[in-house]
Amino acid sequence: MKLRFGYSPCPNDTIQFYALVKGLIDTEGYQFEPVLDDVEALNLMALNGELELSKASYGLLGKVLHDYWCLRSGGALGRGCGPLWIAASPGAPEEYAEYPVAHPGVNTTAYLLLTLRTGGVEGVPMIFSDVMEAVKSGEVRSGVIIHEGRFTYGERGLVAVEDLGQWWERSTGAPIPLGCIMLKRDLPGGPDPRKVERWLRESYEYALANPGEVLEYVREHSQELSEEVVKSHIGLYVNEFSRELGEEGEAAVRELLRRQRDLDLIPPFDGEIFPA
Repeated sequence: MKLRFGYSPCPNDTIQFYALVKGLIDTEGYQFEPVLDDVEALNLMALNGELELSKASYGLLGKVLHDYWCLRSGGALGRGCGPLWIAASPGAPEEYAEYPVAHPGVNTTAYLLLTLRTGGVEGVPMIFSDVMEAVKSGEVRSGVIIHEGRFTYGERGLVAVEDLGQWWERSTGAPIPLGCIMLKRDLPGGPDPRKVERWLRESYEYALANPGEVLEYVREHSQELSEEVVKSHIGLYVNEFSRELGEEGEAAVRELLRRQRDLDLIPPFDGEIFPA
């Protein structure tokens, strides 16, 4: 059986999922066909139920829990790695919140954290890689950046308004849930979700054991990034939480969902979030 597996071309995804999509680990006859796209495009595909397995924003998770499991492995969660709210000149968050803010999509965790931090702003959604240019050109006064943007915004003469990840950590004490792997719940003939979690861990471990081989695949999909940015990206977003959430990671996810529900941003859900 072939399952479509959506993930982004960003280094933290391609390094983790190389072994899985290349058939380098035993998946009991299941094959995983890669579908690479922008994070918000993946969110929309998952929202429409188009993918059997997908990387998606934790900001989306609460909207699709009736249809997808949240898997404990393969995601992006950590400390000091959150979205950055940036502008062309220094200013207080309250000042910039009065004007439209560029962001990478309404389903992204970046936009959710901006909403939680401000109580809601007028947003201007766009592909994440376009946000910095929109700010620099004056199209918008400020924007929220993700991925490698946090390593390069200073080179463009931009400044940080606020680190939304640090805000989350201060207000919750929890690591920042950024992106998760989701598997369709009712998949005829589909794999046991706990086995998929194990295969994701094995793919992660393969990357650690064979960095030279895996990095060739990473570079194929990140040719516009310098070697230094690629390594910084992987070092920041690929960590022990990627291997497995653990109790601390699961608690962070539940806290994010609770805050969304408190603001009526997602529907009620009484089922299990993670596979039993």
